[in-house]
This record gives sequence, C-alpha cells and structure tokens, in this order.
Amino acid sequence: MPFCLTSAPAVFQRLMDIVLCGLNYMACLVYLDDVIILGTSFDEHLNRLGLVFDRLRQAHLKLKPSKCSLSQRSVEFLGHVINEEGIAMQGSKISAITDWLPCKSLFKVRAFMGLTGP
Repeated sequence: MPFCLTSAPAVFQRLMDIVLCGLNYMACLVYLDDVIILGTSFDEHLNRLGLVFDRLRQAHLKLKPSKCSLSQRSVEFLGHVINEEGIAMQGSKISAITDWLPCKSLFKVRAFMGLTGP
C-alpha cells in the first residue's frame, strides 16, 4: 500500500474481499491481512488451501512464510478461539469480567454495567 493513504486498511480489505470472493465464509475467514482457511478434514483443508493460494497468486499477492501457520487445530482470531468444537471467547479477553470483585456500592455496580453493557 502507498504511504500516506488514509484509507489503506479499507482499501486492502476491499482488495481481499474481491480476491477471495466466493470463498469468504465458505472456505475461509478474512480480516485485513489475516486469512483463516477452514476445513472439516485434512484433505478438505488442503483443497481449500490450494484454492486460496491460487486466488492470491492470480492477484499477484505474496505471503510471508514466517507469518504463516498451516494445519492448526485451534486458532485465535479477533478475540475468539476457533477450533473443531466451535467458536469461543479468548480467555484473556473475558478475564476483566470474570475477575471483577463483587460490587458493594452503587458506583461499583454502575462501573460494572458500563463495562459489560452495550
């Protein structure tokens, strides 16, 4: 991306949406430069990996091998843990709520509601 481009993240996300059109949410999850390739079996995972690699190659995009992790059973992605059991919250993200001391005043109740509420 060119330097000083104020909308660089949005432009890159749009590029990734175009490059992986039809695969996003079916074979992979994409957020900016994070791509998670999903599969219920190892063979399906390899097949989908090939599809994503082909799309990236056609768009002349490159991967940095040191940032790639292949064939993982559990992945942390945007504050969630994704594995064969489903999607769960990252333990470190919810510790602020689970470690909250019992509220003994109205001020503390309001602070807790502000933390957990919408």
